[in-house]
Amino acid sequence: MSSFFIPYGHSRFHGVITGKGPQLLICLHGFGESAAHFNCLEEELGNIFTIVSLNMPFHGETEWKEQRDFDKDDLEALVKKILERQGKQNFSLMGYSMGGRLALCIVEKMADRIENLLLAAPDGLKNNPWHMLVTQTRWGNRLFKHTTYHPAFFFRLLTLSNRFGLINQSVYKFAFFSMDKLEKRELVYTVWTSLRRMMPNKRRCKKLIATHKIDTLMFFGKFDRVIPPSLGYHFSDGSFPCKIIVLNKGHQLLSESLGAIIKNNIKTER
Repeated sequence: MSSFFIPYGHSRFHGVITGKGPQLLICLHGFGESAAHFNCLEEELGNIFTIVSLNMPFHGETEWKEQRDFDKDDLEALVKKILERQGKQNFSLMGYSMGGRLALCIVEKMADRIENLLLAAPDGLKNNPWHMLVTQTRWGNRLFKHTTYHPAFFFRLLTLSNRFGLINQSVYKFAFFSMDKLEKRELVYTVWTSLRRMMPNKRRCKKLIATHKIDTLMFFGKFDRVIPPSLGYHFSDGSFPCKIIVLNKGHQLLSESLGAIIKNNIKTER
């Protein structure tokens, strides 16, 4: 494993490289995780791909200092810098959880250069009402900021919603764990707000995947109540080449075994 930094404006992005395969796989991590979470794929995929994982703003050693939101143009520019560093024109793309939403944004910008699209429990397949409220409206974002520093009402509402069956137990635990400490709430607020422009146009993504015949693999956890397999089946409507694989897991899917599954299902020759 080796690491690198990409200068970008007043910022710098940190990434990790594993594997020595002839093809390039660019990976985008989930919320609160890091580029290193994809290291587990090297054992099975390292002879096929050079795996380049990039830390997003406010994650890992990446430093975002642009005093503005991180947007699709920024992400496209960073991917192009990676391609230049690796001497590649085309690449395969993988996104896990939050990284799935970002991967779909790259599809919008660079579909003609993507060979394989791997989405593991991807965010972005359905607009979450709470996420939309607090990121896409001014008053919702103000409420979100207030809740970050005064969370009592949020926790009462969360507990009542769980008690009356308005949300399932998995979502309740996920939300509680993500917001139970100030530093966690600040990270959620900062990341969600800074990445609020990273909202993929799903209809356009599907059209581009079909037009450019991007082989797509989607992975879901059978017991994942945050991003359930049903979202994948709804998104994969037969209009583009896609295979859905449901694993006997929850939301956390990254592992060596996932690398083996990808290896057995991916098309590496076009």
